[in-house]
Amino acid sequence: MKLAKLVAAVALCAGTATPALAQEVLNFGIISTESTQNLKPQWVPFLEAMEKQTGLSVKPFFSSDYAGIIEGMRFNKVQVAWYGNKAAMEAVDRSNGEVFVQSSDPEGGLGYYSYVLAQKDSPINSIQDLLKNAGSLTFSNGDPNSTSGFLVPGYYVFAMNGVDDPKKIFKRVVNANHETNAMAVANKQVDVATCNSEVMPRIKERQPEKYEQIKIIWTSPLIPSDPIVWRKDLAQNVKDKLKTFFLSYGVEQPGKSAEQLKNERSVLDTLKWGTFRESNDDQLIPIRQLELFKAKAKLEADAVLPEAEKKAKVAEIDAKLDQLKTKLAAK
Repeated sequence: MKLAKLVAAVALCAGTATPALAQEVLNFGIISTESTQNLKPQWVPFLEAMEKQTGLSVKPFFSSDYAGIIEGMRFNKVQVAWYGNKAAMEAVDRSNGEVFVQSSDPEGGLGYYSYVLAQKDSPINSIQDLLKNAGSLTFSNGDPNSTSGFLVPGYYVFAMNGVDDPKKIFKRVVNANHETNAMAVANKQVDVATCNSEVMPRIKERQPEKYEQIKIIWTSPLIPSDPIVWRKDLAQNVKDKLKTFFLSYGVEQPGKSAEQLKNERSVLDTLKWGTFRESNDDQLIPIRQLELFKAKAKLEADAVLPEAEKKAKVAEIDAKLDQLKTKLAAK
């Protein structure tokens, strides 16, 4: 009897020593690609369904920038979050995060595109035009932790054309989320801006007259669809509930009524998503490669850094790129 009490006491102490593991109230981080006012109606039905199907209390955690969600996860104020790939990489590296599923588009595609936008009547029709006339243009870049708004155009549009920092070539540079960028172009507040293929259809649907004032002058290579990330230290039963919810949501299954399936797919349509696929941190490898390529280009263009130091740093980056290439080939 005494032994049983001792075992129970030890178990109780072990449970209270790591409160995050027994988390039953989850804050779900949502990146601010648009205004919170627009995002709330899109997300509330999805989070309510998550709450109902998992039995967990799920609360939305909106932030005005990506860093707020990343730091929220770091300090356990956010336990699960929707991120872009670059922000997910930061969360994995700094905030005890781990990718567990990947979103898809409404047609089931596992990728999306970064855009550079200009005003419909602008003489700027290509990246060549943009770079040639940058000194007279205002540019609205994305959030520094945005994959499609910052990292991808930063590499393909700028670094690959010998520009290590857009602020050095444009008349003025500001940073904003995707929706704000598109609206700034439509309203002629800036000349060019970044956006992506997930946000533009929403603008076309909600504000067609503004959409008509915008043209796309550059489209990126395919970017992996956004991941969903949880804190690694969540209890396994909580992880199991979350993964089951995501992988079954919007999917036809035995026991799921036609009405429920229709409702789930309607919610996903509102979010401009299809169903989810299982994923892991390897999804971030292409993004890590982009970051390293960009850092390498910046180093090689540095005319001040001593040559020996430059070679050493470039060699270090090349070694990391080789490791990632090997890991990708082994998948």
